[in-house]
Amino acid sequence: MISVLKKLYQFAGEEQKNIKKSIFWGFFYAVFHMFQVGAIYFVILALTSGNKTYHAAWTALLLLVVSIAGRAIINRFTQLQQTHAGYFMVANKRIEIGDKLKRIPMGYFNAKSLGEITGISTTVLDVVESNGPVVLVNILSGFINSIVFLLCVFGFDWRIGLLALAGTVLYLFITSVMEKKSASVTPRRQESEAQLVDAVLEQIQGMSVIKSFNLTGKGDRRVREALEYNRKSNLDIERLFTPYMVAQELSLHLFSVLIMGAGIIFCLNGNMTLSDALMTVVISFLVFSQIQSTGSAVSLLRVVGSSIDHADQIDEIPEMDSTGRTIYPKKHDISFDHIDFSYDRRPILKNVNVTIPDRTTTAIIGPSGSGKTTLCSLIARFWDVDSGSIRIGGTDIREYTLESLMDQISMVFQNVYLFADTIENNIKFGKPDATHEQVVAAAKKACCHDFISALPDGYDTVIGEGGATLSGGEKQRISIARAMLKNAPIIIFDEATANVDPENEDKLQKAMEELMRDKTILMIAHRLKTVQKADQILVLDGGRIAQKGTHEELKDMPGIYRDFLEVRKEAAGWKL
Repeated sequence: MISVLKKLYQFAGEEQKNIKKSIFWGFFYAVFHMFQVGAIYFVILALTSGNKTYHAAWTALLLLVVSIAGRAIINRFTQLQQTHAGYFMVANKRIEIGDKLKRIPMGYFNAKSLGEITGISTTVLDVVESNGPVVLVNILSGFINSIVFLLCVFGFDWRIGLLALAGTVLYLFITSVMEKKSASVTPRRQESEAQLVDAVLEQIQGMSVIKSFNLTGKGDRRVREALEYNRKSNLDIERLFTPYMVAQELSLHLFSVLIMGAGIIFCLNGNMTLSDALMTVVISFLVFSQIQSTGSAVSLLRVVGSSIDHADQIDEIPEMDSTGRTIYPKKHDISFDHIDFSYDRRPILKNVNVTIPDRTTTAIIGPSGSGKTTLCSLIARFWDVDSGSIRIGGTDIREYTLESLMDQISMVFQNVYLFADTIENNIKFGKPDATHEQVVAAAKKACCHDFISALPDGYDTVIGEGGATLSGGEKQRISIARAMLKNAPIIIFDEATANVDPENEDKLQKAMEELMRDKTILMIAHRLKTVQKADQILVLDGGRIAQKGTHEELKDMPGIYRDFLEVRKEAAGWKL
């Protein structure tokens, strides 16, 4: 239990100061609680001695008012500090996870699904947010306050004190056993929470497929299994805790009765005054209140600790940016020096050895699965190569910080992702300090100013997550405007014009030519007029460079490129 408390305290980070304050004020809460006990004892003394005066009544009332007011004020401070600590310690962890995910290889997202990460960031950390500071403060404050109460009871009557101490020790023993037993089931509960989020996200994202195959109500097997696993894991915890919680309650009630009986027996034997015997009855109801709240907190401690362990798994992922330095090269030539790369031991690129000169355009073509997109992604260190090296401006990209590396690169993907934000913020995502005029200028060059202006709120229009409210061509043009505004020296196009309608393609082609001026360009393309203008053409096949040269050099050479030209010419001649 101590190790879990230490883990929770370390997790609090900057919020440790608020937790310390909450524990500190919790001690005074116990002191004010003793004022209430003192008021009761004062009344009992007055009644048993026959001193029924207004003075005794007013004194008792004053003690009660001080007790109630003091506890109310202190409780307000402690609750605010606990709430602040809970929100901010988890908020800081979520920000830390977000920053961490920027610095890890994309391969992690293949091994760990979006639902796993989402589950950790939401439900798993929600447990820590809601219960972490409360558990920590209640346990530590409860122990301190119980010790204070027990010392007062020993000062009142050592025999009653021994009974109270025995009850406390028995209760803590049962609690300790329960806490150790919970270690076997709480990790499964956290795992089930993350799996449930994963399954629900997958169900929502694939709803169009489910509906198109008429599987509504049928294609939810994974969700049902996740729900069942989550139900079972939660019930397992409850089944485990229930016998121990019953034993806890029975032990406290048993010793409460023993304390009450001892006071009566001592009084009947003449070993205790009537007033002290009556006070013993009162003590029997109050003495275990603080330790009881501690026990309730301990039952949640293992769940909170398991949640922290689950969240901290992300910290163990090796970072790609651990030894980089800030580099801004004068030239932006790109060289692939005998690189190999595999996805989960499946070879994708094999011994790729090529140079892309500074301020030239290189077109990459090849059949599906030949490694075109992977080759471009390796430049941005979405993954690291298995062997060999990639250099920009003569420096291995692994020597760059990811921030300075990405400052050199703009990427326009075939599958564009836009954020649930305004169109203007999406365009200036790569250059947050850009002015509105600069955003509009980039949008005009990318041929998207007209459709943006026609929207109800223009550039302030909030689009759905992933750009769901826009067409494919509209998203593509916004993505190109984003790249234009960033104005990086290296630009990578992955079929940038694939979703653009014919009437805008020529305008967009001119805009792209403006963007490409004096830049190092890589483009994955299948349009003949795009490819044949390139300074260099790379033909990939089976993860290797099968052909390399200009359009004029490759057009009459037997191989994939000539086949590519023939297919394009045949397609261009089709008529309806």
